Amino acid sequence: MPTEKINILIVEDESIVALDLAAGLEKDGYQVVGIADNSEEAKELYNSNKVDILLMDVNIIGDKDGIDTAIELLQYRTVPVIFLTAYTDAATVNRVKHLQAAAFLTKPYNITNVRIAIELAISNFALTASQPSPGKVIPIEQSTERAVPESTEKETVLQMNEYIFVKNNYVFVKIRLADLLYIEADNNYINVITAEKKFVLRLSLSQLLDKINYKPLVRIHRSYAVNIHAIQSFNDQEVQINKTELPIGRNYKEEFLRNFNFR
Repeated sequence: MPTEKINILIVEDESIVALDLAAGLEKDGYQVVGIADNSEEAKELYNSNKVDILLMDVNIIGDKDGIDTAIELLQYRTVPVIFLTAYTDAATVNRVKHLQAAAFLTKPYNITNVRIAIELAISNFALTASQPSPGKVIPIEQSTERAVPESTEKETVLQMNEYIFVKNNYVFVKIRLADLLYIEADNNYINVITAEKKFVLRLSLSQLLDKINYKPLVRIHRSYAVNIHAIQSFNDQEVQINKTELPIGRNYKEEFLRNFNFR
């Protein structure tokens, strides 16, 4: 699938709270991969699903609490953790600090606060991830080409390894870079095209290309960049992707052909 929902695991011992939270997140467009109320069940769900965000209640059923459980889970795979708790004592806060938690929400919380915490968790994790292809927050600066007016609200695009995260309404949607077909400039906006969907972002084409680290994404025209792996055919004047013909600009032709080792 060109676009994927962000997968969230909820570990919460109050079933009504957990189900209500899951319903709200799924309504927003997130995918809840499971709900656990104890450490063993949480580990089973975590290891059998591709979890992007972990919502962890500090007080859960069993000998291990949510903090100890999070420590174990993060040894398998590092993801942002948002802790949920009714207790804000200094000892609990200090234990959470050592884990560099993405957020710490006290009960009772509402879906708006959780939504904001998830967005911040993704942003901060993309910025600090220490992986071979480090994630990064992509701030959108002003550019001389099709610059976004200062009065226009800037958008944030995130890259984390082989994915970018873009805003769709008020939630992030995960797009695999390899599934991008092409990007089209449209005045102060760009259209990010996949096989199944189009995303409209408020920034220039140059701004996005300067920040995304993905070599197959090549500019062929002032208004177009294409994923060379998605090209079905091309000639001296245009390329065809998904039955759409896109022009090759004179100033971009030589650089485009270099991707095919043409001499």
